[in-house]
Amino acid sequence: MLHISPSSFILKPAFAKIVCEPGWKWHKREKALQNYDLFYVWSGEGTVILNDQPIQVGPGSCFLFRKGDHTSATHNPQRPLVLTYIHFDVDEPVSEVPGSYRMLEDTLDFEYMLSRYVRLFLVKAYGAEEEARLILKQMLIYLLREERELPREKKVSNQLNEVIQEVANYCSQHPGLPHKVEDLAARAGLSPRYFSIKFKEIIGLSVQSYIIKTRIDRAQHLLLHAGMNVTEVADALGYRDIFFFSRQFKQYTGKSPSEIR
Repeated sequence: MLHISPSSFILKPAFAKIVCEPGWKWHKREKALQNYDLFYVWSGEGTVILNDQPIQVGPGSCFLFRKGDHTSATHNPQRPLVLTYIHFDVDEPVSEVPGSYRMLEDTLDFEYMLSRYVRLFLVKAYGAEEEARLILKQMLIYLLREERELPREKKVSNQLNEVIQEVANYCSQHPGLPHKVEDLAARAGLSPRYFSIKFKEIIGLSVQSYIIKTRIDRAQHLLLHAGMNVTEVADALGYRDIFFFSRQFKQYTGKSPSEIR
């Protein structure tokens, strides 16, 4: 489903986010499913039986039922299921179909897309079907990506990655500030030690090395394009000692600042 056009999705009128009643059951039907059904559990606990295989479900459980599947389900009346289901079909041959079941851990982006899909039709938004097809493809790509990335224990959450990238961008946008690891960690809402570990894991450089790199990169730009002399550049980037600046510059570029200019 990675390469098909969003216009190939046939949206069915059966879709909703519901809180299942305490006595709710999804009975197995004689006929198998006639189309695809994206089925996601927001909260609660229960059991889904897919082709006679019972699967315990809870928050983050995500199914992509397919044509020919036989399904049924029950839940704990004390912890009723809250779920979203979206029926759809595709009018062209497909490959790379997401697996039938996956437990999602980083659910924020996926849940936003589910909510957006349902809301489009509830408020009868202009262009609802066109946007819904795009969102549906996004969700299927998300599931395919989940299957192909490294095991969860070796992955950095998307949220943590975004936080670290934001701090890195902040450093590169303000290379002349006296950045301290403690201050940057606080900006990320992390302890200094954990922040330093994750920063190097995501960015590929230690915090201090990255700070120096952003300063030297900016220094090269100022020397080449801003018409500033070595003393002016060193001062603009927070270097109190021009000799230290020159030494650090040469260490990172292989040339002295005066050679660059």
